[in-house]
Amino acid sequence: MMWTMGGSPPSFDSKAFLKTLSPLPGVYRMLDERGQILYVGKAINLRKRVASYFRVHQPSAKTSSLVGQIRGIEVTVTHTETEALILESTLIKEHQPRYNILLRDDKGYPYIHVSADDFPRLSLRRGAKHAPGRYFGPYPNASAVRDTLNLLQKVFRLRPCEDSFFHVRRRPCLQYQIKRCTAPCVGLIDQEGYNGQLRDAILFLEGKSGQLIDGLARRMEAAAEALNFEEAALYRDQIVELRQIQQHQHVEGESGDVDVIACVARGGAACVQVFVFRDGRLLGNRAFFPQLPREEEGEAAVQAAFLAQYYLNKEPPSEVLLIPEPSDMSLLARAFSERVGQRVSLSARARGERARWLEMAQRNADYALAAHLSGQMGMRHRLEALREALGLEDEPARMECFDISHTQGEATVAACVVFDPQGPLKSDYRRYNIDGIQPGDDYAALHQALTRRYLRVQQDGGRFPDVLFIDGGKGQLAQASELLQELRVAGVTVIGVAKGPGRKPGLETLYLFGENRPTILSVDSAALHLVQQIRDEAHRFAITGHRQRRAKSRTRSALDSIPGIGPKRRQALLKQFGGLKQLSRAGIEDIVQVDGINIELAQRIYDAFHGEG
Repeated sequence: MMWTMGGSPPSFDSKAFLKTLSPLPGVYRMLDERGQILYVGKAINLRKRVASYFRVHQPSAKTSSLVGQIRGIEVTVTHTETEALILESTLIKEHQPRYNILLRDDKGYPYIHVSADDFPRLSLRRGAKHAPGRYFGPYPNASAVRDTLNLLQKVFRLRPCEDSFFHVRRRPCLQYQIKRCTAPCVGLIDQEGYNGQLRDAILFLEGKSGQLIDGLARRMEAAAEALNFEEAALYRDQIVELRQIQQHQHVEGESGDVDVIACVARGGAACVQVFVFRDGRLLGNRAFFPQLPREEEGEAAVQAAFLAQYYLNKEPPSEVLLIPEPSDMSLLARAFSERVGQRVSLSARARGERARWLEMAQRNADYALAAHLSGQMGMRHRLEALREALGLEDEPARMECFDISHTQGEATVAACVVFDPQGPLKSDYRRYNIDGIQPGDDYAALHQALTRRYLRVQQDGGRFPDVLFIDGGKGQLAQASELLQELRVAGVTVIGVAKGPGRKPGLETLYLFGENRPTILSVDSAALHLVQQIRDEAHRFAITGHRQRRAKSRTRSALDSIPGIGPKRRQALLKQFGGLKQLSRAGIEDIVQVDGINIELAQRIYDAFHGEG
């Protein structure tokens, strides 16, 4: 049932409206003179709740400002207060009213999906669970899923490839060669053996790593007794990897699925930290910064608004620990329980380990808010702008950028810089001296650098970026994208950053892999400023490395490039012949007379001065 104040009247007759308003539960929507929604609220008694806005003395400036702009009210009557809560959350998410507390970063939880194929694939999944198979999670963000998938692939060697790639293979791919897959595509492992590895991976995902390690230990002992030492060593390596993971993720003595949520608000901003525990393992945490109305809201109100919107399209776990206690906590618990069909406990009191979780979440929320209100606010604003400009699901947690530097093909150096939400991550910067290519071939240089970088990341179980920037246009973009496909790396957004006319800043063009049209951002775009910062840092790092390499190559002795010539032999040669000029005129029979120089090394020295070999 709905009552709507028609048109856009110059003022709102609250007395006449309240006379007709129902005392039943429901949702009200306050409209401005243009018919846009100013505020959405819920009530167990609509007449009493709406009437409270039109008292002579208002308790806050926010309410006074809101009432002064009301030109109409729409209401929807519901059967219960729980229905009103769900409808309120839906309308807030849909209309984003400026006087409501808004959860701006509300993406669906990602899951790990185990497909229902003969040789199942593990992959990241969001949204509705339409694909057949099993789902594990939810995880706090895509980075946590990718890290877990990377560990599972390294330990259990399950296939990561798409079905379209899997079904057309005739020989093992690179993943098999670097011991990250057992090559079921070409029959190098049978279905029984593969499913055994899969069962072990599922035990890990179910939080039964202790049971899994015990089983692996028994298999290791049996293999050793049978003198199958290679198989025993494989089990040993798996146990070592799993114990290291346990140390990082397992919470001793605790089990079950719990979300721990802490809210801190001050300075006109708020931070909500969500820690996700599944089967006693901490899967990760995530900070949210809800958009507040102009007047600062209390932490309990922010917490309540956050919970209603956060779990609107997510299934809450059986237990949610909260600090502070939100307003309407019992109503929220009933709404969540009704929606999932089982009891959901919301509690602001905890003991023992759970009390430590609450304290940890609150401390992290306080630190994150302090960073948000200080210098990091600018970086987060740029990341959010980049996410919107590129249409990403999440703000990128890790960004990498490659640049190539050389002087007419001499002393080519490739550089990789890394940024995270705190800015440059200089400990992860890398330079690559490029050799064995045609001088000046930037495509070949980029291919070599990317291959060395990401093959090493795969072998070491490192982390791939969420966004990969390449300093260049469509050609460089194609090189990077083809390589990542060859390595079977998914989930990386690849972007080419092409310089504008006259190489002027602000005129850059972004090429996204898979997009037909380039993206051109405005000169004052915060996203463009971040891209420029990352690209310029890569250029600086590359050109510095190139200049160092070029200077070194121009000042070193010709003997330095000859294999087998170290400082002592170089000194002996120069002392024997009196200098490089005299050595270059010597024959092989003369060079071999020097102590420590055999006939093969003498031949290499002679060839180095005469352009042979």
